Amino acid sequence: MRKIAVCGKGGSGKSVIVSLLAKGFREKGYRVLVVDSDESNMELYRMLGFAHPPDPLINLVGGKAGVKEGIQVKGSGYQVGVMSREEIMVADIPAQYLVQENGVRLVSIGKILQFLEGCACPMGVLSREFLKRLRLEDDEVAVIDMEAGLEHFGRGVEEGIDTLLMVVEPSFESLKLAARIKSIAAEAGMERVWVVLNKIPSPDVEAALKSKLREGGLIVIGAVRYDAEIALSSLEGVSVGGSKAEKDIEKVLERMLQS
Repeated sequence: MRKIAVCGKGGSGKSVIVSLLAKGFREKGYRVLVVDSDESNMELYRMLGFAHPPDPLINLVGGKAGVKEGIQVKGSGYQVGVMSREEIMVADIPAQYLVQENGVRLVSIGKILQFLEGCACPMGVLSREFLKRLRLEDDEVAVIDMEAGLEHFGRGVEEGIDTLLMVVEPSFESLKLAARIKSIAAEAGMERVWVVLNKIPSPDVEAALKSKLREGGLIVIGAVRYDAEIALSSLEGVSVGGSKAEKDIEKVLERMLQS
C-alpha cells in the first residue's frame, strides 16, 4: 500500500478525507506526498495548511499543448512521451512544483482556469503517467485526490496506483456510484478496494450504510462521523481539523496498515 487513490461522488468529502489521511500518515512517521489530481477543486492546499498552491505539473511539460504533442497513438493505447524519466522520485520534482511543510508535500497536476479552455483530458493523461512513474521510498506514501465521479477510470489513471479508497456519504447516489466503481475496479484488476464512510450523523445511519454496501460485496474499513469542526474549518478555508474526525480516521489508518 504505497499509492492510495481517494475517489467518490462530488461533495462526499474526498478532499477532507485526503487531508485527514495525510495528517494521520504523517503522525505515524511517514513522509506524505499528496497528489491533487482533481482539476476542479481549487482549495486542497488550504485544507492541508499551505499558504499557496504549487505550480501545476502540467506547466512543467509545456501545458496542455505539450501533453498533446507528446501523445502518440500505438495500437489501442497511448504512449505519452512528455515525461523524460521512467522513474520519478519525489526529490526529482523541481521546487516550484512542490510545496512542503512538516512532513507533508503537495503536487498539483493542473486546473481548469478559464472559459473555453478545453477538456481536462490532458491532465488525466499526465496524472496517469506521473503516478505510473512515481517511485516512493520505504517511509513514503502518496495520497491522491481524484476528480469526482468515474472519468478518471476512463483515462486509466488507476494504472499507477495500488489502493483505491471510496468515500461514501449517506445518499442513494453515493451508494450507486460505489457499486459502479467496484465493478470498474474489478475490470481493471484492482485487488485493494475499500470504502470509508463520511459525514455520518448517527450509529443507525452508519449501520444502514454498512449493510447496503456489504450486500454489494464492498469492504467498509471505517466511518468518519459528521464533525462541526471540519465544517467550520472548510467554510473558513483553513487547515482541516476536527477531534471526532481525526479519531475516526486513526481507526481507518490502522485497518489500512494492518491489511
